[in-house]
Amino acid sequence: MPTPDRTVAGTMVQSLRAHHVDRIFCVAGESYLPLLDALYDCEVDVLGCRHEGSAGFAALADAKLTGRAGVCLVSRAPGAANAAIAVHAAAEDATPLVVLVGDVPTRDLGRESFQSGRPLSDVAKEVLTLYDPAATGETVRRAFRVAESATPGPVVVHVPEDVFDRGGADPPAGRVTLGHTVPDERDFEAVHDLLASAQRPLLLAGSTLDTVNGRTLLRQIAQRHGLPVVTSNKNQHLLDNHHPCYAGHLHNSTQPKQLAEFDRADLVLAVGTRLGQTTTRRLRFPRGPEPDQALVHVYPDPARIGRYHRVTAGFAMDPVDFLGRLARAGPPHQLPNSRGRWRDGLHAIEEDNARWIPPDSETVTVGEIASALDELTAGAVTVIVDSGTFTSWIYRFLRFADNGRLVGIDSSAMGFAPGAALAVAARSRAVPTVVIVGDGGFAMNGGELATVCERRLPVVFVVSDNASLGTIRLHQQQRYPDRGIATDLTNPDFPQLAAAYGALGLSATTATEVRTGLAKALAHPGPSLLAVRTSRRILTPYRHL
Repeated sequence: MPTPDRTVAGTMVQSLRAHHVDRIFCVAGESYLPLLDALYDCEVDVLGCRHEGSAGFAALADAKLTGRAGVCLVSRAPGAANAAIAVHAAAEDATPLVVLVGDVPTRDLGRESFQSGRPLSDVAKEVLTLYDPAATGETVRRAFRVAESATPGPVVVHVPEDVFDRGGADPPAGRVTLGHTVPDERDFEAVHDLLASAQRPLLLAGSTLDTVNGRTLLRQIAQRHGLPVVTSNKNQHLLDNHHPCYAGHLHNSTQPKQLAEFDRADLVLAVGTRLGQTTTRRLRFPRGPEPDQALVHVYPDPARIGRYHRVTAGFAMDPVDFLGRLARAGPPHQLPNSRGRWRDGLHAIEEDNARWIPPDSETVTVGEIASALDELTAGAVTVIVDSGTFTSWIYRFLRFADNGRLVGIDSSAMGFAPGAALAVAARSRAVPTVVIVGDGGFAMNGGELATVCERRLPVVFVVSDNASLGTIRLHQQQRYPDRGIATDLTNPDFPQLAAAYGALGLSATTATEVRTGLAKALAHPGPSLLAVRTSRRILTPYRHL
């Protein structure tokens, strides 16, 4: 029953704690001051950011690390509009996110009042408004349930600023725990038979396997069944990249030669991936709507099964549970000899692709950064990538170890990485946190370096400084040769800027300086920034201007 003196703000905080929320990202605003005050004496770590877009990106990255919805607090329309980029990214990335918006007072709703409006309604999975204090706990529970269920995504909760202080709230609400969907044994046996008879099977691993148990089971299944594993976009770290079963990573720059080899598979087990546009290279692999091979698709949301591909078998269930059942079913009675050759051949292609050969010229590319990072960390590193064609160097030449991790988003929104760095470094320091970002992306949200310095988080920012929006410049040159416009950048002195914030500022213009600078930055106990003067011509390992 509602209690007269139980306020909405207090009940919301208790409900957040009941959902295991231990960190919140925000830009403080006057429209939710009672909620901030309720958090003052709470165990939740409130991390104040410099921009709502960064706060949203940080919450999104935090969700990737915890497997739970990240939480972001923003003020009414201007703050919410700034956070829209993160809400859009969470929707495209299928990442659970809860955005709490302090709205205009109840009496001003719908009256064109100062800073009114609902800019997030078109991109969120659901938009809720809390008017009645007696529905506080229920609303929080619903927000998390919708954000985390089926295909995860962003949920926005509007609370008029005068509602926060009202009494009569219902009891705090905790997380809803659901049981696992169990497949029919005959269906599961059919999948096991498909796997036993396949000559060239391939396991396509997606983000919902990104748990300790999921990654362990993935490795066990791959080894026991002689399965090559290719990972979905931005999930390169799901299997140790040196493991003989690792076959590569599907992303925007996956090369035709490698895709042609994947096409030769006679069975694809797509486990934990939505089979979205980027991972499938716009339905290039697996081919849609009619795959070239048998396709088994496992994903929690039944609406995703068969959405773009005809499936041989589909399971709307927990993908980790699926792998656990496959592990208990045991390996086929006898693995075909061809399977070992198939697995080894795919791994050899990936290994050859990852072999760094320094260029003949003195030109420095992002490949030097990836190669040096691989050498210095042996893949035991968390790398946050921003948007840009430069990411193809990281995917190709940095091999992630068991305890390594790649953090990025499907939407490839510029400015993601600085905010994400806050979440990653605050959550774990077991391995170094390194941000790879272009000069354009850093300029968008580089102010979060101040927040990193405030917390003394040991983040290494590596800025690729080629004074250009390289990706767009590449497209311009292809379509309108020698007519570049609005893609040249006049940049500040990034090391001096970093020093002004309180970080260690370093620069590099040669391959040797890249390695020595990275080593120094990784050894530094606090925040650091290495600005690398990179080529404007050699933008990717595959395409040059």
